[in-house]
Amino acid sequence: MRLYFCDDYAIPLPPGHKFPMEKYGMVRDALRASGGFQFVPARLAEAAQIERTHHPAYVQAFLEGTLDPKIVRQIGFPWSAGLVRRTLASVGGSLAAADDAWRRGFGGNLAGGTHHASYAEGAGFCVFNDLAICIHEMRRLGRIARAAVVDLDVHQGDGTAAIFADDPEVFTFSMHGRNNYPLRKQRSRLDIDLPDGTGDEEYLRMLEKALPEVLAFEPEMLLFQTGVDGLATDRLGRLSLTHDGLRERDRLVMEAARRRRIPLVATLGGGYAEPLRDTVEAHANTFRTARELFEPPP
Repeated sequence: MRLYFCDDYAIPLPPGHKFPMEKYGMVRDALRASGGFQFVPARLAEAAQIERTHHPAYVQAFLEGTLDPKIVRQIGFPWSAGLVRRTLASVGGSLAAADDAWRRGFGGNLAGGTHHASYAEGAGFCVFNDLAICIHEMRRLGRIARAAVVDLDVHQGDGTAAIFADDPEVFTFSMHGRNNYPLRKQRSRLDIDLPDGTGDEEYLRMLEKALPEVLAFEPEMLLFQTGVDGLATDRLGRLSLTHDGLRERDRLVMEAARRRRIPLVATLGGGYAEPLRDTVEAHANTFRTARELFEPPP
């Protein structure tokens, strides 16, 4: 199974910064140890591809390092040339994964899922919205007309919801923590907000109830934001999911897409567990599940 990565692009962060940047390389190492994966360096996305989703002035200000300091604070990363390269590679990995999904049924990016970025600004560790960029690019190429986003990160996909709020050809579904970031939620096509402490049984019941509505939309591509910050050990999550619960979550979504031959793109999303190895294992399990379902051994 081919997966795209960009963990070789370093982002200089100040001491004590809460974002676990090291998790990306650790996930790739865990999957390498599992065997059965091919790792491909992500190419940098082009500005023109990004500007089909984001305001050109915002895109250029980020690339040039002239963003409003308020937006830099919202994003949560100090601006640097390294951040520019890493961001472009993260988007490029999702674009390549979307191409793989269209050609082969599944595509995976060991980054991306930057769902808090909206049309003219970033937020919550998200600069550009790779999910939306992929949809716009696939439609521009004439490969799809209708798409769905299944966002199961514990934080609402508010940027994605806002970008597609008036687009009848995109179904946005977010299942997230009711009391978690962002404080001000946007309206997805389908939102399920979960109370603090929700565990596997209730979570999976709600997901099984929601998926038929997503599939009834008849999307021609499904973008799966696979954030694992719903783990009970996640310091930003507030839910009580287990590794087994997350594996079943991934299986439900992936099997639904596979049965209906809907190309599926998996992006990494959030994960902030203590210890960090819990996040790494959960992310790796997502792609192990994908390999089992989409590329079973002969």
